[in-house]
Amino acid sequence: MVRDGYYYGSVMIAAALLVGWLTSPAWGAIPVALAIFFMWFFRDPDRHIPTEPDAVVSPADGKVTDVSSVTLEGKPFKRISIFLNVFDVHVNRSPIAGVIRGARYQEGKFLNAMHPQCADCNEQNTVTVEGEGHTIVFKQIAGLLARRIVFTKPVGEKVERGERVGLIKFGSRTDVFMESSSEVQVKVGDRVKGGASILAFLVRPQGELVGVGSERASRKC
Repeated sequence: MVRDGYYYGSVMIAAALLVGWLTSPAWGAIPVALAIFFMWFFRDPDRHIPTEPDAVVSPADGKVTDVSSVTLEGKPFKRISIFLNVFDVHVNRSPIAGVIRGARYQEGKFLNAMHPQCADCNEQNTVTVEGEGHTIVFKQIAGLLARRIVFTKPVGEKVERGERVGLIKFGSRTDVFMESSSEVQVKVGDRVKGGASILAFLVRPQGELVGVGSERASRKC
């Protein structure tokens, strides 16, 4: 469990004791229920991280709501959007192994995470990861209920594929931007798990494709 779960849970337990002492034990059941919810919400399960070459794993649990081609800072990318409801695990993970090249926080609105404009207008944190000749950008986007984005890695630090890098509290959205040549493996409506579900495969330069294809094929046999 993320440490925030202990914090919110302990506050609610203290509130339950106080309310129960000032009124009656029955009224204390409400903050106890909230304490249980908070500790469940901030769960942080271990995940089996895929080892396939050039795999891009999901940075978050949730539902794929968009797969499209977009332009980011004048360059073409494929974007996969993932919506997290309050019942999803909210811990975020790195899509690839590499080095954190940038982490840019932007204040903004708190539109519903399903709203088309939330990717541009909402509070968000844009992270750039560079590794093995590829660059991935992913956004932690606050939603209608989310009021805090947490990112725990400093710029310049190396991360592994599927490594925990932060979280978004209480409902949100995560966008992943990949090179336009990436081979997307998911579609709108799919449910994905952070660190465990493969969103796409990155395409290596032409000279490296034969060896990579053989390795992928051998792993499937």
